[in-house]
Amino acid sequence: MISLVGLPGSGKTTVGRQLARRLQLPFVDSDQEIEVRIGCSIREFFEREGEARFRDIEQEVLDTLTQGANKVLSTGGGAVLRPENRQHLRERGQVVYLKSTPEELFRRLRHDSNRPLLQVADPMHKLKTLYTERDPLYREVAHFVLETGRPSVSTLVNMIVMQLELSGAGQQP
Repeated sequence: MISLVGLPGSGKTTVGRQLARRLQLPFVDSDQEIEVRIGCSIREFFEREGEARFRDIEQEVLDTLTQGANKVLSTGGGAVLRPENRQHLRERGQVVYLKSTPEELFRRLRHDSNRPLLQVADPMHKLKTLYTERDPLYREVAHFVLETGRPSVSTLVNMIVMQLELSGAGQQP
């Protein structure tokens, strides 16, 4: 299993879909799985139930998703906040951290109203805070760190495949 971690907007879903296609593996987006489970958007759930309850459900879903069949898994930006999630991700597959600067993310996300954590007065400040808090956690869980700066999605996919092959993790069982 290959899991992608990183801040909101770092390209986990977009890169994950192409990586799955390239490796001929199923693609799963943990946020989509959570929305199916809760029966509404994450943003609505966040507003109604709060972040702590959301993180409980996220932990249950990630525990399930990191078991079983080989796949490419795109995680939510905050998936690494709980130690159990980091342990499951790291021990049950290869983890790729798609590292993006707060400035780059702001450029990509400034018009996106579906990111609950960015619906604040100063989203740039929020992104910088998230980066400061989460970057060490992403690094802790990651087997590979890739800068998402300028490479195209296909270049990032090629870089991931190359890293997996070099590490021997690209070998199918």
